[in-house]
Amino acid sequence: MKNQHTLYIDLDGTTWDIQELDLKERRLLADLRKHAQTCQKAHGDPMQRWCDFDNYRLPRILALYEPRGLTRKQIIRTAVYQIGQDLSGRLGIALGLVRQPDYRDYLEDLIEKHFKTRREFCKATGLSEDMLSHVLAGRKDLSMAALSKALDRIGFTINFKPREPIKTKSA
Repeated sequence: MKNQHTLYIDLDGTTWDIQELDLKERRLLADLRKHAQTCQKAHGDPMQRWCDFDNYRLPRILALYEPRGLTRKQIIRTAVYQIGQDLSGRLGIALGLVRQPDYRDYLEDLIEKHFKTRREFCKATGLSEDMLSHVLAGRKDLSMAALSKALDRIGFTINFKPREPIKTKSA
């Protein structure tokens, strides 16, 4: 089992093994983490602090990968870029500027990736368009049973995954 200090789990539950990165990538990640903490603890306008982090993060990531010949499309797929995005999201949450993702965000992603329209999704799942609109706007919630039944109709299921590394019990 990997040491939990070498793993990074993002807000979506994706696990990144930091040890698989080269030395320059690991140093950049350490620098980005430190800068995110600095921006979080600083005084002043939260939006400005969040923007300061993003304005710090992106040029450094580009400076690492562009000389290696990576295109922007390739750069945004790297672990460093993805973790940097996650650090930005966590900072936005900590500063009270955005909310942590919930099932609505995942549901909306599913609709965008697999259906042409919300109407098509509703026909396939049996959910009413009105209810879906209320749910995605945060005005109503779907019960676990209703969500599970709707997802089952289109071949999906609810999945639970840790947001943070799970501490294992010693025997």
